[in-house]
Amino acid sequence: MMCDSLCPHYLNTSLPECLLLFVAWILFSLLSVAMADKRPEGVKMKREIGLVGGITFIAGSMIGSGIFMSPQFLLAYVGSPGASLLIWAVSGVVAMLAALSYTELGTVIPESGGEFIYILRIFGSFPAFFAAVTFTLVVKPFGASAMAMSIAEYATAPLYIDCPPPQQVVKCVAAVAILVVSIVNCLNVRLAVRIQVVFLVAKVVTLTLIVIGGVVELTHSSTVIVENLSVENAFKGTQVSLSTLGMAFYQGLWSYSGWNNLNYVIEELKRPEVNLPRAVVIAISLVTGLYLLVNVSYLTVMTPKELMSSNAVAVTWGNKVLGSWGWIMSVAAALSAFGSLNGTFFSGGRVCFVAAREGHMPDILSMAHVRRLTPSPALIFTTIISLVVLIPGDFQSIVNYFSFTAWFFYAITMCGLLYLKIKKPELPRPYKVPIILPILVLVAAVFLVLAPIIDNPQIEYLYVSLFIFSGILVYIPFIHFKLCPGLLTKLTLFLQLFLEVAPADKNL
Repeated sequence: MMCDSLCPHYLNTSLPECLLLFVAWILFSLLSVAMADKRPEGVKMKREIGLVGGITFIAGSMIGSGIFMSPQFLLAYVGSPGASLLIWAVSGVVAMLAALSYTELGTVIPESGGEFIYILRIFGSFPAFFAAVTFTLVVKPFGASAMAMSIAEYATAPLYIDCPPPQQVVKCVAAVAILVVSIVNCLNVRLAVRIQVVFLVAKVVTLTLIVIGGVVELTHSSTVIVENLSVENAFKGTQVSLSTLGMAFYQGLWSYSGWNNLNYVIEELKRPEVNLPRAVVIAISLVTGLYLLVNVSYLTVMTPKELMSSNAVAVTWGNKVLGSWGWIMSVAAALSAFGSLNGTFFSGGRVCFVAAREGHMPDILSMAHVRRLTPSPALIFTTIISLVVLIPGDFQSIVNYFSFTAWFFYAITMCGLLYLKIKKPELPRPYKVPIILPILVLVAAVFLVLAPIIDNPQIEYLYVSLFIFSGILVYIPFIHFKLCPGLLTKLTLFLQLFLEVAPADKNL
């Protein structure tokens, strides 16, 4: 059983898709630099996000597909309910420590772009380019695709009661979800923020319903939870290896992904030195508490075997607790994942936007709509890559691929923070964390990157690494030496007029 669950099916077919994405990346790179001397006066993106908006973007991005899709995979990796709850708790602690470390970075370097801008300002252009390529072509699109697939799984579950929904149907619904979210984010920043607020309320209500349902079931019968979480049975069957532990943390931390979303949009955050740390602490504390209670509720009504065999664990829970009203959980889970997808798109478009503004991607992607003040070209580009990723992917392998690449760059970012703390102590720091925090996060990141490779090496991880570092073939001619045929200027101008966009200035 574990052999099947450990096999990254997506990665087995990823090499052709990686080559396809790399060719697309080269073509887009040929458009850069051409308009460097002909930029009109830029437009500025507004600071639309306050404390409430910051909380909703972090919590709203975190609470999504993970808590509804990952419990069965995580339990399958570690083998026991007690170990799975421990992984959920430790994942929340790691997310909190990492987010607090990023908060110091965000106040020292108050620019949008997340890992890309931090690596650029600390280590320089060359390593920052690899971060731009990876987050623009891998991390953000893969995260969006995984969330879209979870939306589709839950949205179609009530229509296919006796069997899993066909993959073609799931992927078509997922594609529609990506397109809808993309259109919303292209239209209006304030609309995207309001959607996050509304959907966060819906998510919290849904998770609270699951918690209350578990309590009610517990008052009726405690047999299942005693069997699952008693002293004798809680850790019975636990299977520990570097590979399975790393994969389990991939699934757990995937459910907390979004802890750094506010760092991608700091230039649109009001009073970041105050609102960023407050939003981080409030949002991650809320999410961690809810996740633990929800998992306990799952284990109140389902045995480990039932949980691991479920395609949609919240639907299985709903059918057992709510009976004929179990379909409500499908709708609630789909809406929850939709809100998370909205937050991922919002931040993902900003990574592409900032990388282009710094000259690491085509100039057209650094522009904002002249009236709506949204980075629509960057959002459209992210949409295209996310749709391409959907073609061969499945949820479990997409998450593993996402986590491996993301934590590689999280480790580099933590090294950057440690460098600033040791070598640049004189820099103004509106918010400061003890040095032990980034050290602990760095240790966790190195473990997450190396553990699956050391314990269970697979050629697919080599493909991932080669894809990341193949960016050097683009960086040297097109970024460093700025080779760009003059005729591409006309194409860039055409796209600028067609999309009604203009270069955007920094909003610091």
